[in-house]
Amino acid sequence: MALSFPVLAADPIVGGAPMLPTKDIIDNAVNSKDHTTLVAAVKAADLVTTLKGAGPFTVFAPTNAAFAALPAGTVDTLLKPENKAKLTGVLTYHVVSGKVDSKAVVAAITAGGGKAELKTVAGGKLTATLVGKDVIVTDENGGKSKVTIADVYQSNGVIHVVDKVLLPK
Repeated sequence: MALSFPVLAADPIVGGAPMLPTKDIIDNAVNSKDHTTLVAAVKAADLVTTLKGAGPFTVFAPTNAAFAALPAGTVDTLLKPENKAKLTGVLTYHVVSGKVDSKAVVAAITAGGGKAELKTVAGGKLTATLVGKDVIVTDENGGKSKVTIADVYQSNGVIHVVDKVLLPK
C-alpha cells in the first residue's frame, strides 16, 4: 500500500521563500513569512544557537495561523520574559532528535501498527498516525496537528510544517 505524506521537491518554497538544504533551520525559518511568530518565539526562548547547531533535529513547525488559533493572549503571555521556561518547553516539544523524514515517520507508523511515538527534546511524547493520506501528530493532551508540508530539508535536520501548535502536559 502506497502511503503519502505531502512531500516537496528540492528547495521547496515555504512562506514565500525557498528553503535551501545548505542552510540551517534558523537561517531558513527567518525567511518564511508564515513562521514569523515561531521565529520570534525561538528568539525569546534563546533557542537560536541550539537550532543553528549541528543537530540533526526534526522540527514540527507551526505556522503563524497555528499560533493565532491559540486562545487570545496565549502567545503574548508566553513571550514575556518571566514565562521563558514555559515558552522553551512548548517550543522544544515540537523538536525531535535526529533527522526523521516522511519515509521514517510512515515506516514507524506502519511498524507501530498504525501509530508511532516520537520522543521530543522536551521529554514529552508526540504520536504520529495516518488519517487517509494525511499524517496527524497528536500531543499528550489530545491536540491534533496535520503535517501540511513535509521534508523541508536543512543542513542540520528536517522541518515538517504543521497547522496547529502542539502542547506538552
